[in-house]
Amino acid sequence: MAKTKEFTSRFGFHGVPFTCEIRNQERYVNDIYETPIEHLYRALDKRMCAALIAPAGTGKTAVLRALIDRLPEVRYRVHYVKVTDLSKRDMCREIAAVTGIEPAGTYAALVKRLQEHFSACLAIDGLRPVLLLDEAHDIRPDVLGMMRILTNFDMDSRLVVSIVLTGQPPLSRHPKDLFSNWPNSNIAAFSRNKTSEFLNHTGTIHSREENSISETFYAASRGLIPLRSWPNWSFARSKSYACCRFSQILGPVPNHFPSLNAVSAVMDLFPDII
Repeated sequence: MAKTKEFTSRFGFHGVPFTCEIRNQERYVNDIYETPIEHLYRALDKRMCAALIAPAGTGKTAVLRALIDRLPEVRYRVHYVKVTDLSKRDMCREIAAVTGIEPAGTYAALVKRLQEHFSACLAIDGLRPVLLLDEAHDIRPDVLGMMRILTNFDMDSRLVVSIVLTGQPPLSRHPKDLFSNWPNSNIAAFSRNKTSEFLNHTGTIHSREENSISETFYAASRGLIPLRSWPNWSFARSKSYACCRFSQILGPVPNHFPSLNAVSAVMDLFPDII
Protein backbone atom coordinates (compact mmCIF):
# COMPACT_ATOMS: atom_id res chain seq x y z
CA MET A 1 0.00 0.00 0.00
CA ALA A 2 2.85 2.38 0.88
CA LYS A 3 4.55 1.66 -2.45
CA THR A 4 1.29 2.34 -4.31
CA LYS A 5 0.87 5.71 -2.59
CA GLU A 6 4.52 6.59 -3.22
CA PHE A 7 4.21 5.66 -6.88
CA THR A 8 0.91 7.44 -7.57
CA SER A 9 2.19 10.49 -5.70
CA ARG A 10 5.27 10.54 -7.87
CA PHE A 11 3.09 10.88 -10.95
CA GLY A 12 0.81 13.46 -9.39
CA PHE A 13 -2.17 11.15 -8.75
CA HIS A 14 -4.33 10.78 -5.66
CA GLY A 15 -5.66 7.44 -6.91
CA VAL A 16 -4.91 4.74 -9.48
CA PRO A 17 -6.12 5.94 -12.91
CA PHE A 18 -7.78 3.92 -15.70
CA THR A 19 -9.92 1.79 -13.43
CA CYS A 20 -13.66 1.07 -13.71
CA GLU A 21 -14.28 2.71 -10.33
CA ILE A 22 -15.46 6.02 -11.73
CA ARG A 23 -18.65 7.65 -10.49
CA ASN A 24 -21.32 8.20 -13.08
CA GLN A 25 -21.10 11.95 -12.48
CA GLU A 26 -17.44 11.83 -13.55
CA ARG A 27 -17.91 9.75 -16.68
CA TYR A 28 -16.65 10.86 -20.07
CA VAL A 29 -19.54 12.74 -21.72
CA ASN A 30 -19.48 12.51 -25.50
CA ASP A 31 -21.88 11.86 -28.38
CA ILE A 32 -20.36 8.38 -28.73
CA TYR A 33 -22.03 7.50 -25.42
CA GLU A 34 -24.84 10.05 -25.27
CA THR A 35 -26.39 8.87 -28.56
CA PRO A 36 -27.04 5.25 -27.43
CA ILE A 37 -28.18 6.51 -24.02
CA GLU A 38 -30.73 8.76 -25.72
CA HIS A 39 -31.89 5.97 -28.06
CA LEU A 40 -32.40 3.57 -25.15
CA TYR A 41 -34.17 6.20 -23.08
CA ARG A 42 -36.61 6.98 -25.89
CA ALA A 43 -37.38 3.28 -26.32
CA LEU A 44 -38.11 2.86 -22.61
CA ASP A 45 -40.17 6.04 -22.57
CA LYS A 46 -42.41 4.40 -25.19
CA ARG A 47 -42.48 1.18 -23.11
CA MET A 48 -40.58 -0.64 -25.84
CA CYS A 49 -37.70 -3.13 -25.66
CA ALA A 50 -34.25 -2.40 -27.09
CA ALA A 51 -30.75 -3.80 -27.59
CA LEU A 52 -27.27 -2.32 -27.15
CA ILE A 53 -24.60 -4.17 -29.14
CA ALA A 54 -20.90 -3.28 -29.01
CA PRO A 55 -17.47 -4.96 -28.57
CA ALA A 56 -16.05 -5.78 -25.14
CA GLY A 57 -14.55 -2.89 -23.21
CA THR A 58 -16.27 -0.10 -25.16
CA GLY A 59 -18.45 1.08 -22.28
CA LYS A 60 -21.75 -0.82 -22.55
CA THR A 61 -22.16 -1.22 -18.80
CA ALA A 62 -21.22 2.44 -18.30
CA VAL A 63 -24.02 3.32 -20.72
CA LEU A 64 -26.42 1.22 -18.65
CA ARG A 65 -25.35 3.01 -15.47
CA ALA A 66 -25.95 6.38 -17.12
CA LEU A 67 -29.31 5.17 -18.40
CA ILE A 68 -30.36 4.08 -14.90
CA ASP A 69 -29.41 7.51 -13.55
CA ARG A 70 -31.60 9.13 -16.18
CA LEU A 71 -34.68 7.03 -15.36
CA PRO A 72 -36.61 8.68 -12.49
CA GLU A 73 -37.28 6.36 -9.56
CA VAL A 74 -40.84 7.69 -9.23
CA ARG A 75 -41.61 6.37 -12.71
CA TYR A 76 -39.48 3.27 -13.29
CA ARG A 77 -38.47 0.17 -11.35
CA VAL A 78 -35.20 -1.05 -12.86
CA HIS A 79 -33.75 -4.54 -12.37
CA TYR A 80 -30.24 -5.47 -13.51
CA VAL A 81 -29.47 -9.06 -14.50
CA LYS A 82 -26.06 -10.29 -15.63
CA VAL A 83 -26.87 -13.00 -18.14
CA THR A 84 -24.92 -16.21 -18.39
CA ASP A 85 -25.59 -19.39 -20.33
CA LEU A 86 -28.83 -20.35 -18.57
CA SER A 87 -31.81 -22.49 -19.46
CA LYS A 88 -35.27 -20.91 -19.72
CA ARG A 89 -36.26 -22.02 -16.22
CA ASP A 90 -32.95 -20.89 -14.69
CA MET A 91 -33.25 -17.53 -16.43
CA CYS A 92 -36.75 -17.11 -14.98
CA ARG A 93 -35.36 -17.99 -11.56
CA GLU A 94 -32.57 -15.42 -11.96
CA ILE A 95 -35.04 -12.69 -12.94
CA ALA A 96 -37.37 -13.71 -10.11
CA ALA A 97 -34.51 -13.41 -7.61
CA VAL A 98 -33.56 -9.86 -8.66
CA THR A 99 -37.20 -8.74 -8.71
CA GLY A 100 -37.89 -10.08 -5.22
CA ILE A 101 -40.08 -13.03 -6.23
CA GLU A 102 -39.73 -16.55 -4.83
CA PRO A 103 -37.49 -18.26 -7.45
CA ALA A 104 -39.18 -21.65 -7.22
CA GLY A 105 -41.65 -23.66 -9.23
CA THR A 106 -41.96 -24.92 -12.79
CA TYR A 107 -41.01 -22.87 -15.83
CA ALA A 108 -44.67 -22.11 -16.64
CA ALA A 109 -45.40 -21.10 -13.04
CA LEU A 110 -42.37 -18.80 -12.94
CA VAL A 111 -43.38 -17.06 -16.18
CA LYS A 112 -46.91 -16.53 -14.86
CA ARG A 113 -45.61 -15.24 -11.51
CA LEU A 114 -43.24 -12.80 -13.22
CA GLN A 115 -45.96 -11.45 -15.49
CA GLU A 116 -48.31 -10.99 -12.54
CA HIS A 117 -45.56 -9.15 -10.66
CA PHE A 118 -44.80 -6.83 -13.58
CA SER A 119 -48.49 -6.15 -14.15
CA ALA A 120 -49.02 -5.29 -10.47
CA CYS A 121 -45.94 -3.08 -10.48
CA LEU A 122 -47.47 -0.97 -13.25
CA ALA A 123 -51.15 -1.09 -12.24
CA ILE A 124 -50.82 -0.81 -8.44
CA ASP A 125 -47.48 0.92 -7.83
CA GLY A 126 -47.59 3.05 -10.98
CA LEU A 127 -44.02 2.05 -11.86
CA ARG A 128 -42.84 0.81 -15.24
CA PRO A 129 -40.76 -2.37 -14.81
CA VAL A 130 -37.48 -2.45 -16.75
CA LEU A 131 -35.12 -5.43 -17.10
CA LEU A 132 -31.51 -4.71 -18.06
CA LEU A 133 -29.85 -7.93 -19.24
CA ASP A 134 -26.06 -7.56 -19.42
CA GLU A 135 -23.71 -9.99 -21.23
CA ALA A 136 -26.72 -10.99 -23.36
CA HIS A 137 -24.52 -12.37 -26.17
CA ASP A 138 -24.36 -15.59 -24.11
CA ILE A 139 -28.12 -15.97 -24.14
CA ARG A 140 -29.59 -19.02 -25.88
CA PRO A 141 -32.06 -18.53 -28.75
CA ASP A 142 -34.81 -20.40 -26.87
CA VAL A 143 -34.26 -18.17 -23.83
CA LEU A 144 -34.39 -15.10 -26.04
CA GLY A 145 -37.69 -16.39 -27.34
CA MET A 146 -38.85 -16.67 -23.73
CA MET A 147 -38.22 -12.93 -23.33
CA ARG A 148 -40.90 -12.29 -25.92
CA ILE A 149 -43.29 -14.39 -23.86
CA LEU A 150 -42.52 -12.29 -20.76
CA THR A 151 -43.44 -9.12 -22.64
CA ASN A 152 -46.68 -10.56 -24.09
CA PHE A 153 -49.64 -9.23 -22.08
CA ASP A 154 -53.25 -9.75 -23.18
CA MET A 155 -52.23 -11.02 -26.62
CA ASP A 156 -49.68 -8.22 -27.10
CA SER A 157 -52.34 -5.57 -26.52
CA ARG A 158 -50.57 -4.00 -23.51
CA LEU A 159 -47.03 -2.68 -23.07
CA VAL A 160 -46.06 -3.53 -19.49
CA VAL A 161 -42.39 -4.50 -19.12
CA SER A 162 -39.41 -3.25 -21.13
CA ILE A 163 -36.27 -5.33 -21.69
CA VAL A 164 -32.86 -3.99 -22.71
CA LEU A 165 -30.42 -6.60 -24.04
CA THR A 166 -26.77 -5.56 -23.79
CA GLY A 167 -24.05 -7.68 -25.33
CA GLN A 168 -21.18 -8.12 -27.75
CA PRO A 169 -21.61 -8.47 -31.56
CA PRO A 170 -22.51 -12.21 -31.41
CA LEU A 171 -25.85 -11.07 -30.02
CA SER A 172 -26.73 -9.67 -33.44
CA ARG A 173 -26.30 -13.12 -34.98
CA HIS A 174 -29.39 -14.47 -33.24
CA PRO A 175 -32.34 -15.10 -35.57
CA LYS A 176 -33.84 -11.72 -36.38
CA ASP A 177 -37.39 -12.87 -35.75
CA LEU A 178 -36.58 -13.18 -32.04
CA PHE A 179 -36.28 -9.41 -31.55
CA SER A 180 -36.68 -7.97 -35.04
CA ASN A 181 -38.88 -5.07 -33.89
CA TRP A 182 -36.52 -4.01 -31.10
CA PRO A 183 -34.49 -0.85 -31.85
CA ASN A 184 -30.75 -1.54 -31.74
CA SER A 185 -28.07 0.90 -30.58
CA ASN A 186 -24.30 0.75 -31.00
CA ILE A 187 -21.25 2.46 -29.53
CA ALA A 188 -19.14 4.00 -32.27
CA ALA A 189 -15.35 3.63 -32.39
CA PHE A 190 -13.23 6.46 -30.99
CA SER A 191 -11.27 8.68 -33.34
CA ARG A 192 -7.64 9.45 -32.52
CA ASN A 193 -8.64 12.77 -30.97
CA LYS A 194 -11.48 11.20 -28.96
CA THR A 195 -9.10 8.53 -27.66
CA SER A 196 -6.71 11.18 -26.40
CA GLU A 197 -9.63 13.16 -24.99
CA PHE A 198 -10.94 10.10 -23.13
CA LEU A 199 -7.54 9.21 -21.63
CA ASN A 200 -6.96 12.80 -20.53
CA HIS A 201 -10.42 13.01 -18.96
CA THR A 202 -10.13 9.66 -17.15
CA GLY A 203 -6.64 10.38 -15.87
CA THR A 204 -7.53 13.89 -14.71
CA ILE A 205 -10.15 12.46 -12.35
CA HIS A 206 -7.31 10.99 -10.24
CA SER A 207 -4.79 13.76 -10.80
CA ARG A 208 -3.93 16.77 -8.69
CA GLU A 209 -2.37 18.51 -11.67
CA GLU A 210 -4.15 20.78 -14.11
CA ASN A 211 -2.09 19.39 -16.99
CA SER A 212 -3.43 16.64 -19.20
CA ILE A 213 -2.68 13.04 -18.33
CA SER A 214 -0.35 12.73 -21.33
CA GLU A 215 1.62 15.79 -20.20
CA THR A 216 1.78 14.42 -16.67
CA PHE A 217 3.22 11.10 -17.89
CA TYR A 218 5.72 12.85 -20.12
CA ALA A 219 6.83 15.28 -17.42
CA ALA A 220 7.35 12.46 -14.94
CA SER A 221 9.10 10.09 -17.32
CA ARG A 222 10.64 12.34 -19.99
CA GLY A 223 9.02 10.07 -22.54
CA LEU A 224 10.23 6.77 -21.09
CA ILE A 225 8.85 4.89 -18.12
CA PRO A 226 11.18 1.95 -17.33
CA LEU A 227 9.26 -0.96 -15.90
CA ARG A 228 12.01 -1.68 -13.37
CA SER A 229 11.21 1.66 -11.69
CA TRP A 230 7.57 0.68 -11.18
CA PRO A 231 7.08 -0.78 -7.69
CA ASN A 232 3.42 -1.60 -8.29
CA TRP A 233 2.48 -4.02 -11.09
CA SER A 234 -1.25 -3.36 -10.72
CA PHE A 235 -0.66 0.19 -11.90
CA ALA A 236 1.31 -1.17 -14.84
CA ARG A 237 -1.62 -3.42 -15.66
CA SER A 238 -3.95 -0.43 -15.52
CA LYS A 239 -1.86 1.40 -18.11
CA SER A 240 -1.53 -1.74 -20.19
CA TYR A 241 -5.30 -2.18 -20.07
CA ALA A 242 -5.80 1.39 -21.27
CA CYS A 243 -3.45 0.75 -24.18
CA CYS A 244 -4.93 -2.60 -25.17
CA ARG A 245 -8.48 -1.40 -24.85
CA PHE A 246 -8.02 1.33 -27.40
CA SER A 247 -5.32 -0.13 -29.66
CA GLN A 248 -7.06 -3.50 -30.12
CA ILE A 249 -10.68 -2.41 -30.12
CA LEU A 250 -10.79 1.21 -31.22
CA GLY A 251 -7.54 1.81 -33.10
CA PRO A 252 -3.99 2.99 -32.35
CA VAL A 253 -3.35 5.05 -29.23
CA PRO A 254 -2.13 8.64 -29.76
CA ASN A 255 1.50 9.15 -30.75
CA HIS A 256 2.33 10.82 -27.44
CA PHE A 257 1.71 7.53 -25.60
CA PRO A 258 4.69 5.43 -26.82
CA SER A 259 5.34 4.05 -23.34
CA LEU A 260 1.87 2.50 -23.21
CA ASN A 261 2.65 0.34 -26.21
CA ALA A 262 5.88 -0.76 -24.55
CA VAL A 263 4.03 -1.66 -21.37
CA SER A 264 1.51 -3.71 -23.32
CA ALA A 265 4.25 -5.62 -25.12
CA VAL A 266 6.08 -6.44 -21.90
CA MET A 267 2.86 -7.58 -20.22
CA ASP A 268 2.32 -10.02 -23.09
CA LEU A 269 5.87 -11.35 -22.82
CA PHE A 270 5.75 -11.87 -19.05
CA PRO A 271 2.17 -12.88 -18.13
CA ASP A 272 3.41 -14.83 -15.11
CA ILE A 273 4.62 -11.62 -13.50
CA ILE A 274 1.13 -10.13 -13.44
